[in-house]
Amino acid sequence: MVMAKETVRVSGSTTVIPLAEGGAEAFNADQSDFEALVTGGGTGVGMKNIAEGNSDIGMASREVSEEEISQFGDKFQEHLIGYDGIVIAVSKQIYDAGVTSLTKDQVKQIYGGEIKNWKDLGGPDEEMLVIAREQGSGTRDTFNEEIMDDKSAETPGVNTVAGSNAEIRTAITGSDKAIGYLGFSYAEDGAVGAITLDEVKPTAETIKDGSYELARKLYFYTFGEASEGAKAFIEFMVGEEGQKVAEEYGFVTL
Repeated sequence: MVMAKETVRVSGSTTVIPLAEGGAEAFNADQSDFEALVTGGGTGVGMKNIAEGNSDIGMASREVSEEEISQFGDKFQEHLIGYDGIVIAVSKQIYDAGVTSLTKDQVKQIYGGEIKNWKDLGGPDEEMLVIAREQGSGTRDTFNEEIMDDKSAETPGVNTVAGSNAEIRTAITGSDKAIGYLGFSYAEDGAVGAITLDEVKPTAETIKDGSYELARKLYFYTFGEASEGAKAFIEFMVGEEGQKVAEEYGFVTL
């Protein structure tokens, strides 16, 4: 008699999805006791799901917040699984026109609505299409904290809001005058123009050593006593096989 596999439910950050999905595929093929199933929703959703018992693992692109701890209690367990950078990216047409490097202050002025035309930055005479992530996104929180100096900052320069890294990438590639921010792994294939920020280019090296300012840690969170399946998947992800997956998918290894 074949025993049914125990499902390990993983949800949360869209930044972590490619890493978790690639890891789940390898993990599921590697053993026969557990099956990891990955869905998105954003970091906030992942935290809520594990606290309410709807997921075994919450994917996060930031640390658990004070609000989440006060809402759900302090049973969150943090597991570092890799590193990522938030890349400021522009449409290829803008990049090819010479806008390849910006300062943090310039990015702040764009999102603050003070710079609205690419000609002010040495680019073409085109109004900017400024794209941000939606509320609850760990990527948005990190961007606002690092660039706007406040996690809950107003960004009046934003024209359009996207629900995931993939949506931001699609919006940037679908326009000839866009700027947005997205996870490093989504900007590696050259489809968007990855901006050098304060004279530091986002690379695996600069993200890991912290010289690129928008570097961040990626986590799997569990809540209370982790299930056997969750423990097994986390061990797999931080081990040799899981870290190979991280590298393969454009993330920065531990």
